[in-house]
Amino acid sequence: MSITKRGLVLGTTALAVSSVAVTGFGLRFSQSQAFFQDSPKELVDEVWQVINRKYVDATFNGQDWRKIRTEYLDRQYGDKEQAYEAIREMHKKLNDPYNRFMNPEEFKSMQIDTSGELTGIGIQISKEEQTDNIVVISPIEGTPAFKAGITSKDIIREIDGKSTKGMELNDAVSMIRGKPGTSVNIVIERDGKTIDFTITRATIEIHPVRARIDTNNGLGKVEYVRLVQFSGNAAQEMKQAILDGEKDNVTGYILDLRSNPGGLLYSSVEIARMFINEGKIVSTVDRVGETEAHSANGTALTNKPIIVLVDGGSASASEILSGALQDHKRATIVGTQTFGKGLVQSVRGLGDGSGMAVTIAKYLTPDGRDINKHGITPDVVYEMSDPEKEILIKDREKVGTIEDAQFKKAIEILSQQVAKK
Repeated sequence: MSITKRGLVLGTTALAVSSVAVTGFGLRFSQSQAFFQDSPKELVDEVWQVINRKYVDATFNGQDWRKIRTEYLDRQYGDKEQAYEAIREMHKKLNDPYNRFMNPEEFKSMQIDTSGELTGIGIQISKEEQTDNIVVISPIEGTPAFKAGITSKDIIREIDGKSTKGMELNDAVSMIRGKPGTSVNIVIERDGKTIDFTITRATIEIHPVRARIDTNNGLGKVEYVRLVQFSGNAAQEMKQAILDGEKDNVTGYILDLRSNPGGLLYSSVEIARMFINEGKIVSTVDRVGETEAHSANGTALTNKPIIVLVDGGSASASEILSGALQDHKRATIVGTQTFGKGLVQSVRGLGDGSGMAVTIAKYLTPDGRDINKHGITPDVVYEMSDPEKEILIKDREKVGTIEDAQFKKAIEILSQQVAKK
């Protein structure tokens, strides 16, 4: 019932478009579905067993996990809803915002393919462990949330007039998500101030890669590639972008991973292989210390200089790619500290049509760096001033142009590197 290795999801927080998608990567439902529908206690035990076998923290957050099993199996459950509530209680004891249970409706939403159409406003959100705040990891570029001006690190305080204090992550996602054409009111806190947004939901078609080739005076042709999500078709689109750049004989690349919340593990590995010809890319380590390494395979498409733009919304798979490029000294990382999401989730279907995301491993960069809760520190830290940020918030079309201060800094650094060759 678990997904295959290709389907490991990184950054499986919650997408308020319809949640992270993993369809097509090995999800299979139990043939004993009818049995579990009539036996809520069996479902509770199934979830306990999955966590017991796979959860990354063998201490279970300091909990006596076997005692918890006895406690919950001694209960009587009148229906599935009572079992669902018990399962959510068990998950909460782990104090892991990425490890979560989904009822059949929520799980069905998660199974929307990442390369397909989504509905909602287009943000990925997470629940902070220490504060319990529901925060925006990043808006997806081109979506209603992105156009409205929602930004990474925004704290969601209210949804349609309801306070998010004590709210579960899945409940927040359900409230934000909805039919195209309907609106949702969101109050966010940013830099100590509250801002009110009314955003119209839409059908969202995600194009993960956007690329263009510019001619820069004194630098020649440069390809700007903005990668907004590591979805199922991101690697193929990135490959085409690089082939176009090589055909046009560009002098270098600017890879923009800002506000990219992550996605699929294999997608980040495949893209890293397009820039790194040999050596380790990332390794995953489970709770018993077993390591699985993913390495380059001699298929790099370019050896041209690369500048990578990152920020606080660059998470998970974005950190795998930028960390690998940094450790191999293959690129110069520019911007601000990344999000710090270094955990791997497996999404599993359960017997009654519900599902769960269980944290099964952590990942390390080629040099063995554990970036969970720390993130990637850029080689060149460039924090935009409030006026510089405001330019991009007011007009998102200026992202990746000379009016984008971080992009301008990237051009400056690339010019210096090309001049040294």
